[in-house]
Amino acid sequence: MLEKTAYRQLLSRAFDIPVSVTYWDGKEESYGDGEPVVKIQIKKSIPLKSLTDQPTLVLAEAYMDGDIEIDGSIQELVTSAYRQADSFLTKNSFLKFLPKQSHSEKASQKDVQSHYDIGNDFYRLWLDKTMTYSCAYFENDDDTLEQAQMNKIRHILNKLEPQAGKRLLDIGSGWGTLLFTAAEEYGLNATGITLSQEQYDYTKQQIKERHLEGKVDILLEDYREVHDQFDYVTSVGMFEHVGKENLGLYFQRVQEFLVPEGRALIHGITGQHQGAGVDPFITKYIFPGGYIPNAAENLEHIMDAKLQFSDIEPLRRHYQKTLEIWNDNYNQVKDQVIEKYGMRFARMWTLYLEACAGSFEAGNIDVMQYLLTKAPSGTGLPMTREYIYQADDQKA
Repeated sequence: MLEKTAYRQLLSRAFDIPVSVTYWDGKEESYGDGEPVVKIQIKKSIPLKSLTDQPTLVLAEAYMDGDIEIDGSIQELVTSAYRQADSFLTKNSFLKFLPKQSHSEKASQKDVQSHYDIGNDFYRLWLDKTMTYSCAYFENDDDTLEQAQMNKIRHILNKLEPQAGKRLLDIGSGWGTLLFTAAEEYGLNATGITLSQEQYDYTKQQIKERHLEGKVDILLEDYREVHDQFDYVTSVGMFEHVGKENLGLYFQRVQEFLVPEGRALIHGITGQHQGAGVDPFITKYIFPGGYIPNAAENLEHIMDAKLQFSDIEPLRRHYQKTLEIWNDNYNQVKDQVIEKYGMRFARMWTLYLEACAGSFEAGNIDVMQYLLTKAPSGTGLPMTREYIYQADDQKA
């Protein structure tokens, strides 16, 4: 009885939308005013201490194991929890419950491969054909995911105002679409680095098929191993993997990679407030070693590295929409995922995609693009942003 009372107290304040909860004894209770928007079934009692200590991990594992069922939108449930100021789901600091993380070169390679080397076949099921696994850029409401991903790549390159024949380094180059676009459409000599064997092999194959030998190169290396300079540096969704203790080093390496007056466009997930950081579920099951810095942390490290800001652009709503499309795509192939990887894995990815969409929708996390220069801010760049959007229109 005391346990049920405690559950009621926690769940009655967890969301700002009406929900119904069916407990393990079959009793159903509703919280909030109005018809329930989401229905939750708890099939098995979860110890309250673990639930309050690490709620996202404990609830995620219960969902993955089928001990919790959710009828309705997980994204809406998560968004609601972030809006509710005293929700037990969001008011805890999860960082203290995590083991100390290692971000040595060997550990970083293992972390990256545990996520990206699930297999190209898995990601090919629900990404668009560019195999771009980061926030898209929707210039129009009716842009397809593929159009929006190409918009994003061109938006990044256009911000650099690159000159043909110059050299570009892409740190964490994924499946290579930015590299191919930089070479084919902008005439750049592009080098990518990745720690994912699957991404490396795919990019090598594409270089050959696109006849880009001598224009595009891919290295299976850590960003700490590269010792060369480039006119431009791009990095998309990379600093989230380097670890809190290495953020300063990461931005220092960006500075060192650039020739005098070189330019960098760094794109990644941040928290605008005190959100983000480390989540036990994400760290254990999705991105081992991951850490989401808040915007102030990044700005401090960028200034310490003696890099100059030329432009900062938040793209939070673009990532929410990207995740929603990924989730729709994923749901269409979920039976194939279950058949190949099992039910627990399939439920884990459902939870991840919807919960992340909710986190972006609520403003708990954001994604930002930092345009940086090694010389005094904006050297060689036009005085206004017009050049970016004019180039976007020309490349569309």
